[in-house]
Amino acid sequence: MKSILKIGILFCAVLVMVSCADKNNRNYQYMPNMYFPVGYETYQQVNFLPSGTEAMQPVDNTISRGWLPYEFANDLEGKDMARLQPSPLDSLNAEANLATGKELYDIYCAICHGANGAGQGTLVKREKILGVPSYADAARNISVGSTYHTIYYGLNSMGSYAGQINYEERWQVAEYVMKLKQDLTK
Repeated sequence: MKSILKIGILFCAVLVMVSCADKNNRNYQYMPNMYFPVGYETYQQVNFLPSGTEAMQPVDNTISRGWLPYEFANDLEGKDMARLQPSPLDSLNAEANLATGKELYDIYCAICHGANGAGQGTLVKREKILGVPSYADAARNISVGSTYHTIYYGLNSMGSYAGQINYEERWQVAEYVMKLKQDLTK
């Protein structure tokens, strides 16, 4: 009788444990920060880090490595001033600059502006975007400097490409755009 009673109590205990378990929710948490992350603000003083190891603001008048600030503002006056700026690239390597500019143009620009700059890229033909003008339009008084300004800041629905291509590559694309304009106006 005692053994049947022990087996009955053990069976009831197992039954209670199994019936109380929720398969969709864990009943325990080992290292709860792994499940519920604690967010920290980037520039706040954190108590558990030694002094001087927290993220700090950069020193005044410094620039990131590989990044050059642009001297013209993102407004009409800045674009008019940029229009007068010549290309700083070496004229002895003009063919190499145009070749690199063509490669970059085909990657970043031709999808909208077209391979020859006529404003009939793949996205325009599929009517995904509209209103991409041709470089040959008489109303578009573009120069190397204004093209660089547009690549750097973007214009209308075209976004900035300053994050995708570096300083020299932007000038190479600007020179190639001027070559396309010259070819279209012949």
